[in-house]
Amino acid sequence: MSSAKRPGTPGPGSHVADSHDLIRVHGARENNLKDVSVDIPKRRLTVFTGVSGSGKSSLVFNTIAAESQRLINETYSAFVQGFMPTLARPEVDVLDGLTTAIIVDQQRMGADPRSTVGTATDVNAMLRILFSRLGEPRIGPPSAYSFNTASVRASGAITVERGNKKAVRATFERTGGMCTHCEGRGTVSDIDLTQLYDDSKSLAEGAFTIPGWKSDSQWTVQVYAQSGFVDPDKPIREYTEKELRDFLYGEPVKVKVNGVNLTYEGLIPKIQKSFLSKDKEAMQPHIRAFVERAVTFTTCPECEGTRLSEGARSSKIKKISIADACAMEIRDLAEWVRDLTEPSVAPLLTALRDTLDSFVEIGLGYLSLDRPAGTLSGGEAQRVKMIRHLGSSLTDTTYVFDEPTVGLHPHDIQRMNDLLLRLRDKGNTVLVVEHKPEAIAIADHVVDLGPGAGTAGGTVCFEGTVEELRAADTVTGRHLDDRAVLKESVRKPAGALEIRDARTHNLQGVDVDVPLGVLCVVTGVAGSGKSSLIHGSVPAGADVVSVDQSPIKGSRRSNPATYTGLLDPIRKAFAKANGVKPALFSANSEGACPTCNGAGVIYTDLAMMAGVATPCEDCEGKRFQPAVLEYRFGGRDISEVLAMSVDQAEEFFGAGEARTPAAHKILQRLSDVGLGYLTLGQPLTTLSGGERQRLKLATHMGEKGGVYVLDEPTTGLHLADVEQLLGLLDRLVDAGKSVIVIEHHQAVMAHADWIIDLGPGAGHDGGRVVFEGTPADLVADRSTLTGEHLAGYVGA
Repeated sequence: MSSAKRPGTPGPGSHVADSHDLIRVHGARENNLKDVSVDIPKRRLTVFTGVSGSGKSSLVFNTIAAESQRLINETYSAFVQGFMPTLARPEVDVLDGLTTAIIVDQQRMGADPRSTVGTATDVNAMLRILFSRLGEPRIGPPSAYSFNTASVRASGAITVERGNKKAVRATFERTGGMCTHCEGRGTVSDIDLTQLYDDSKSLAEGAFTIPGWKSDSQWTVQVYAQSGFVDPDKPIREYTEKELRDFLYGEPVKVKVNGVNLTYEGLIPKIQKSFLSKDKEAMQPHIRAFVERAVTFTTCPECEGTRLSEGARSSKIKKISIADACAMEIRDLAEWVRDLTEPSVAPLLTALRDTLDSFVEIGLGYLSLDRPAGTLSGGEAQRVKMIRHLGSSLTDTTYVFDEPTVGLHPHDIQRMNDLLLRLRDKGNTVLVVEHKPEAIAIADHVVDLGPGAGTAGGTVCFEGTVEELRAADTVTGRHLDDRAVLKESVRKPAGALEIRDARTHNLQGVDVDVPLGVLCVVTGVAGSGKSSLIHGSVPAGADVVSVDQSPIKGSRRSNPATYTGLLDPIRKAFAKANGVKPALFSANSEGACPTCNGAGVIYTDLAMMAGVATPCEDCEGKRFQPAVLEYRFGGRDISEVLAMSVDQAEEFFGAGEARTPAAHKILQRLSDVGLGYLTLGQPLTTLSGGERQRLKLATHMGEKGGVYVLDEPTTGLHLADVEQLLGLLDRLVDAGKSVIVIEHHQAVMAHADWIIDLGPGAGHDGGRVVFEGTPADLVADRSTLTGEHLAGYVGA
């Protein structure tokens, strides 16, 4: 079916090496792929389409790119491979014609508070060298300008093991640029003691209000009560100054509690280690709520949030310190660097200018180098990763992109298309997983997977050109030219959320009324201030449900049933029907197969080679003890229930003897967001990006809130799935909810009752409301970039 030329016998005058012009995949079976065979032309731009969950990522990332990386790793020595991640060979019969694969995916950058845009792209490293050479006054080597390097001084005697051993006196000194007060984080935390304990009570009376700390049995509490440092029967407010100091800030020390040696340390350092050192998003909801209540983060008063020591801030080039340079918008910094002419550092300035110009070219000129890497959206993170490849001299390389248009305004998509074509024109193979019609249109070759999602997908429905796809009878072909129509009538708001003088990030004193009781869409080019306006001014509280783009946390033991809380009512129903404990029906608890510990497979570590996973022989991959599988509910055992799809489970728990309203309600929400094909026990690690986003949306729909804030819910959605999402948003509004959507998709804009458009540009060129009104008014007005593109989309 492929329109690509197959390799054959070279013609007269051609070289045999020129015949290898295809990447051949035969018999791919990763995840839901069903013996997929496809030929992909090299040095062309191939777009992979299909509904979310159809197998695009399984083919492109988990098969082609994964095997390329594995083969490259095998070229290193066994010693080096021991330090590298081990990769198993994908489930595929033949993979031929592979080239080196460079993956540019949407994985969020690490949320480490020390990681910034500058450190993640090596621009900070270049700036540090520049300031160490040209900065006045001179304060030291490049490390003196690094907020991740602390100053160290040491002196003493060392023994030199050479000839006759002798002790010599040595001193060591390293100058770092880290602010000593905030330790290079830019913020300091302040803990509200009233959220930790009730000072009118004693420890014996249960003074602690920290989640999970119970005075009668919790070991941590017993350490404080029996430490000997405080009187457990005295109310905390009556502690002496010494008792309070030991209680709050005591140094770690060994104490004996009930005959067991344990470590006692003050409450404040204990809380910092237990809660503040962990990723807040990975915490359970009640723990996260406690941390948000008890801890406030404020800008460091000593370095004013720059993270740098006074010495690093005092060294300047043309009246600009490295802190000032990192705080500038990158496009302004590029102009400043362009004005520097110093022959002694000419190569460094050239490299720095090229990198900064790449930021601007890729549409990220509005960022600053001190922006924390963890705050970048998935689309921004992907474009930051692209920067190091734009100026590369490599050719005949395979570049693999995962929805590069995510987070891009229609105005910016053309720029991204130009970059992809430029990579192709240098002689590279470009593979793109994409849903946007504007990005599919530039493809030389299209591979459409489907026809459905999950078990209903995993086959190649079409291969050929974009024009041939338009005529093809596939889901993508039928929807490729879909265009939304403007609503004839819009809903009337039932009130308004007043935002006054908003100045978060680049917002310039914005005053706006966000209508309630309707579908309100916030638009604008990337970096115009949409997220700053909504997330910064509509705090997630008791009445606000916020669904952002942060990734789902979960291991291979997590699945849709555990993530959504569905397993709780199912376990209780099984326990009640059989008169046993609910914990028996958890593969992570008492019911787990003892041989594989509930994993269903046995993992064998083979050092530098890929580990081998074999199905557990005792439970046959079912994860539960044989005795647990004897218990039935509605004629099914627990493993059979977890093997059901959402649609099958919805029918099973909806009526008859297995009727369980609590479980049915959650299953209905999963079905509403289009995940009816997922199996309940499918590991979260096998879900696509779009599936994870919708799984999160389904989970949040169960929360009681009057205002729903959704951040680009069309991410990872096929054109056909967007219609279902719009129906879901309508049902939420019709049920009396207020829905605020930050979105670039024109179909969502056209469906809105009210649009707030920010701009006119990005960074300091944005941060203002340039339009408020109905979609029809925006199209008629055409005064903004969004208006122009929406008018073109609806054919007005």
